[in-house]
Amino acid sequence: MKVDTHFQEFGVDTITFAGNLEGKLQATLDAGFTQIMLKASDIVGHGQGIAAAVALVKASGLRVTGFQVLRDFEGLSGDLHDYKVDIAKAMLQMAKDVGAPLLLACSSTSAHATSDLDTIAADLRKLAMLALPMGIKIAYEGLSWGKTINEYTTAWDVVCRADMPNLGTCLDSFHILAAKTTLDEIDFIDPEKIYLVQLADFLWQETNSFEERMATARTYRVFPGEGVHNDAVIEIVQRINKLGYLGDYSFEVFNDDYQNLPLQVVAQRAKKSAVWLAEQVLERTTPLPNQMRLRR
Repeated sequence: MKVDTHFQEFGVDTITFAGNLEGKLQATLDAGFTQIMLKASDIVGHGQGIAAAVALVKASGLRVTGFQVLRDFEGLSGDLHDYKVDIAKAMLQMAKDVGAPLLLACSSTSAHATSDLDTIAADLRKLAMLALPMGIKIAYEGLSWGKTINEYTTAWDVVCRADMPNLGTCLDSFHILAAKTTLDEIDFIDPEKIYLVQLADFLWQETNSFEERMATARTYRVFPGEGVHNDAVIEIVQRINKLGYLGDYSFEVFNDDYQNLPLQVVAQRAKKSAVWLAEQVLERTTPLPNQMRLRR
């Protein structure tokens, strides 16, 4: 079956959908996507077990964009640090099992974490070293309510300090918009160190506190093209593209309303956003040659 391929670099995060893993995979396929970003709970929460979930993902034919999310890893010490290292090892193993090329790690919100950037960088270096023999990359993202790292600029700083071949950054349009970080600094990031771009918008102009950012992020994101920051989203995507970024874009859209809609309805909204970004923002109106996916 020949599918649309001019938006093949766009995928959907399972966080966006309600329902079980099988339904999420099928809705993604039916909308014409070729990739999906997986969250750990989809795998460990599968009714028939982890092995069955992994088999289901592989049988779908969808490429796995990445695996998420490791939280509050960096900046801890003592027993807390040891505990998080164990969690990281388990998540890396699951990422490897599902064939994910990267594990997403987001900046710490823990009150117990240090704010020392060199210590944070050292912990990220350790995480990358754990992932290196497994052939997995670590994409580090600055949450807009992170204790110390709450802008993409600081996240990029500590990635550079850590200086590991498999450690890069994830740029998330929601967090950039919520934190109101200047877009000019995108131009100074090495495109080969951007491992993932996550895209979402929201429906009001600003978030005035960490609490409001968190609440908006977890309940009321919308797809690009549906929010009130279209111009900024366009600029983010175009700047990243101009850098020479050749990686994936994933729609990470936490939305309580979408959790109450049929999977197919939400998947079609995602497709509409992907087509808009591919055709009008990136001007990719012609499907790429020799790109076909066969499925039953």
